[in-house]
Amino acid sequence: MEKRDYFKKELEFIKNSKIRNSCLTMIELLPDYFFEIPASSTGKYHPEFTLGNAGLVRHVKAAVRIGHELLMDPVIGDKYTSDEKDLMLMALILHDGLKSGLEHNRYTQVDHPTLIKNYIIKNKDKLELNDEEVKFIGKVIESHMGPWNKDYDGNPILPIPKTKYENFVHMCDYLASRKFLNVKFDNNNDIIG
Repeated sequence: MEKRDYFKKELEFIKNSKIRNSCLTMIELLPDYFFEIPASSTGKYHPEFTLGNAGLVRHVKAAVRIGHELLMDPVIGDKYTSDEKDLMLMALILHDGLKSGLEHNRYTQVDHPTLIKNYIIKNKDKLELNDEEVKFIGKVIESHMGPWNKDYDGNPILPIPKTKYENFVHMCDYLASRKFLNVKFDNNNDIIG
């Protein structure tokens, strides 16, 4: 399967073609391991459907679907412009893009939000986004870990979500990582229902 095919349905949620095209470009630039590894290197921190081959892809799909569903609710979604919604969905698709580092490491890299933010900035000349949009995506991705923002020595290395956008992306990622969640997928790793 081509990288672009993994998130075909999720890309359809993004209405603005320049944001969708930019997201597709970044998906193509993600390392191959992203499409193969489980969401949790130890299996302790994510639900069963995110374990095994392509588990990280399924986790991301669940986070994006949660985000999409919430944004379709006018009580929640009407707080955001159409482009803000699209940028948050793009951020959710990419938020764990370098979860194991630029090169595949066995364990999750605690600074992976900063790694992917910097990777997007490094490749911004390939995107159809302006500087403000790139900055927006970087900020919501960098803070997506919420309170789990410390290195192994307990030092804060990532920002805590502060804006409604950062909180939204964190909330979707958080919900997609809850062990009680049971999202069903077909053989192509697409969400059923």
